[in-house]
Amino acid sequence: MARYVDASCRLCRRERQKLFLKGVKCYTDKCPIERRNYAPGQHGLRRRVKVSEYGVQLREKQKVKRIYGVFEQQFRHYFEMATHQKGRTGENLLRLLERRLDNVLYRLGFAPSRKSARQLVLHGHFTVNSRRVDIASYLVRAGDVIRVAESSNQLDVIHSSLKRVKDGMLPSYLQLDKAQLTGTFLQVPERSEIPLPDVNEQLIVELYSK
Repeated sequence: MARYVDASCRLCRRERQKLFLKGVKCYTDKCPIERRNYAPGQHGLRRRVKVSEYGVQLREKQKVKRIYGVFEQQFRHYFEMATHQKGRTGENLLRLLERRLDNVLYRLGFAPSRKSARQLVLHGHFTVNSRRVDIASYLVRAGDVIRVAESSNQLDVIHSSLKRVKDGMLPSYLQLDKAQLTGTFLQVPERSEIPLPDVNEQLIVELYSK
């Protein structure tokens, strides 16, 4: 399975906005966006390139891919799935990405980042409806209950991450029980419920429609 192994903060700097790929670090002054808000590389500070319409669409696609931590082939697969569903393709695409198990764990607060959530899933630390799932791209359905596996109840990374979850922080389509270490995916979210205010999914549809 392909993995991105270079510095995650370079991706945020390339998009010139926080993508929250490093968990706690993204909320501190150590975040590179706070100190070097320009493209990475030798000429990043001086490069001022006029962006075409295609370039704007491409950057939007790259941004969403990097937020959810998926590569081109898998992202294209989600787009194809979205085109065969009722409703707007762009919104369907974001709903599919939100249903990924690693994303749901991140949204619930069981992990400080999607990358960390992916690792926890691959190591078998969570169950869905009492069945152990070790596939990060597993698509959660409405009503599914995600629970920390009994053998993983004492993992520090999970408890330290949950401590940062405050009342009112969770999206409306999720429910969390900290005491029982369980979360429920209540429903497939509407676009307005997905906390991605700086994403224009219609640009991605236009890009793939060329």
